[in-house]
Amino acid sequence: MSPQYKQVIVIRKDLNMRKGKMAAQAAHAVLGCALGSDISEDILLTGCWGLRDYWSLKEQAWLAQGMAKIVVGVDTEAELEKLIAEARKADIKVFKVTDAGRTEFKGPTVTCAAFGPEEVSVMDKITGHLKLL
Repeated sequence: MSPQYKQVIVIRKDLNMRKGKMAAQAAHAVLGCALGSDISEDILLTGCWGLRDYWSLKEQAWLAQGMAKIVVGVDTEAELEKLIAEARKADIKVFKVTDAGRTEFKGPTVTCAAFGPEEVSVMDKITGHLKLL
């Protein structure tokens, strides 16, 4: 049996974001992780599924398995930053979202991060203790 993969989105609960804001921030995180910051305009012009050659085998397996995403929460920015550091140390792909502060916040604010996709067993070592939102 092949390994199962998932992506985990960790949202800061201390910001008391509206549900719509949380959804938008989570979407930024998911897209940031999936697209990365090193994708050229040529790749983007081929369309999202044209990225198949760009994505790792791990990401391709996650796509084929239905792109499982889990949304959990942390109580502070410090807790989120600690998870980000642990994930990077474990070589898990991470995308941290900093909101520009034009609507709900009075300046740039770290709101959430997406982790992975990664094998479920590996991801659970970093985020498995967190509660679902």
